[in-house]
Formats: sequence, C-alpha cells, structure tokens
Amino acid sequence: MRFSLFIHMERYDETVSHSELFENLTELTKIAEKGGFSTVWVGEHHSMEYTIAPSPMPILAYLAGQTETIRLGAGTIIAPFWHPIRVAGECALLDVISNGRMEVGLARGAYQFEFDRLANGMSASEGGQYLREMVPAVKALWQGDYAHEGTLWNFPTSTSSPRPVQQPMPPIWIAARDPDSHNFAVKNGCNVMVTPLMKGDEEVVDLKQKFDTALSNNPDVARPEIMVLRHTYVHSEDDPEGWKTGAEGISRFYRTFDAWFGNKQTPVNGLLPPSPETKFVERPEFTLDNLHKNTMIGTPAEIIERLKAYESMGIDEYSFWSDNSLSHAEKKRSLELFIEHVMPVFTHN
Repeated sequence: MRFSLFIHMERYDETVSHSELFENLTELTKIAEKGGFSTVWVGEHHSMEYTIAPSPMPILAYLAGQTETIRLGAGTIIAPFWHPIRVAGECALLDVISNGRMEVGLARGAYQFEFDRLANGMSASEGGQYLREMVPAVKALWQGDYAHEGTLWNFPTSTSSPRPVQQPMPPIWIAARDPDSHNFAVKNGCNVMVTPLMKGDEEVVDLKQKFDTALSNNPDVARPEIMVLRHTYVHSEDDPEGWKTGAEGISRFYRTFDAWFGNKQTPVNGLLPPSPETKFVERPEFTLDNLHKNTMIGTPAEIIERLKAYESMGIDEYSFWSDNSLSHAEKKRSLELFIEHVMPVFTHN
C-alpha cells in the first residue's frame, strides 16, 4: 500500500494571507515527496476560503517545477463545470510539464452552493450525467482525432493538444460512493477514490465491498486500483491527550463543511463560520471521542494497526488528508510523525 497527500489551502479568517498559505502547501508537498509519498492531490472548489482551489491545474503545474518524483493528482475535477476538450488538453499539458507525473480524478460535484454559481442553479444531483459522458470523451481525445455526439456536449473532430506523455494514457480516478459509480468506474477502466468522511472503518469495509462487487460485474476488465482518503492526524505517544487537538480541528472542519453544504447562509468574502456545536447534540458522529475513533487520529502505533487492516483488505493507496483547520505547524508536525514512524512499516511494498 502506498501513500499520498491530499491538501488544500485552508483559511478560516483573514489573519493568514493567501501567499503564506500557498507557501505552506508547497512546503508540505516537498516534505511528502522527500518522505516517500507517491502523489499529491489537490481538489477543485469555488468561492470558499476553507478549501481554496479554484483549479488544481496551476497549483499542480507550479508543484511540478518544485518537485522531481511525486506524482501530481487533480482530485477532483468537477465534470459539470468543465468541457471534455479542456479537461483533456489541460491534463495532458500538466503531464508534459511534469514529464509524465499527472493523474486526474473526476467527480460529479457535491456542493449546491457551487452549482448555483457555476451551473445556473442546476441540481448537484444531476452532476453524474456529466461525469459519465466526460470520461469516455477525454480518453478518446487523448488518443487522437475524435468527434463527439452526446446528450450534453457535441463537437466536431478534435484532439487533445498536447497529447499526454504517459501511454496509453494517464491514470483516471473516479470519486465513488454508491454501487453505480463504482460499477461505472471499473467498467470504464478507471481507478476508484473513496472517502468514509466521518464514518468508521466499517464504512471502509462497505466501500471496498462495493468496489469488489463492481470487479465481479466486470470480469473482462483489468483490475483498477482503489484509494481511501481520510482525515489524518498523528500525535506523539508522549502526549496521550494529543488526539484532542486533532479531533477539535477536524470537528471545526466538518462543522464548516456543514455550513457550506447546507447552503442556507450567504458567505462574506468567501468565509462562513462553522455551524455551532449545539446543532449536533443529536449527532454522535460529531463528538470528539467519535471523531477520534472514526477519522485517522492517533499515535503512530494506533494508526499503523488500522492501516495494516486497510492493506490486508486490498486498499492500494491511502491518502493522508491534511485539511483539518489546524495551524501549519501542527499539520507539519503530524505529517512528519507519519513519515518517520508510520510509513517505514509499509516500505516493504
């Protein structure tokens, strides 16, 4: 099982500049590369300061010039906000810039807030149709001349200019949760990225079972890979109460997520306060103890034990999700503990 870093610039108030946040993101990426991480992933989000990434492409193109070995993942491009020719061309250009280190994740999108602003208020639940039409079109454009006649897009003979360095094509990942999305990904030869969010490891087991069912449904397709993305915070064994820092930070992240996902408030300059803790009195998953148990918070030994279970169930990539509302110093310390004490156990792979 290999390891990747999933990272955004996070801003909860105006005390930290965007320039400093970008420097911090770059530093953590360099630490991850030096520590043996396979890939750095950056998502796509719009008008929200708590996950700043209006396009993964310029961020990853910059990181390509700052790194040598780590792969560069767009995780994920939101299909309804793009055109297939643009996805194909921009991803291929990143592959050229990085000398064949590009990977792309595609998703249907989740925040109605974003659909209200970038898709004329289309329901976020309709994003799946864009994803399903996007994938085969991008794969065809990477191969050469291709004309598309679809439900959502129509264009005459076109190609990806430039072409990707990686042949036959760069890896494509699909963000999947329900059985249909797992099945679509596997059937189309795409890898699968899943996140249990705030749920426990029973959710990882369930998502892996959906992936395995999709493999059974498509026996003629070469087995793609599956990645688990999880909020991760490592604290020293010398600080038995250190988990509380991680749990409080991840609580703040998810309460902010709740405020954005609820789409009931108008943000001010891209900022929304976290939903108040009182809102979650009847939601046990928000308690600090449950966040400690369910998300990947713990000492190196505790995290190793859980990751070994992931490895034994056939997870190919574990993505260390660094977004947690904490300071850069705390994120850096957690990442360094993971590299120093957790990763060596898995380097035999």
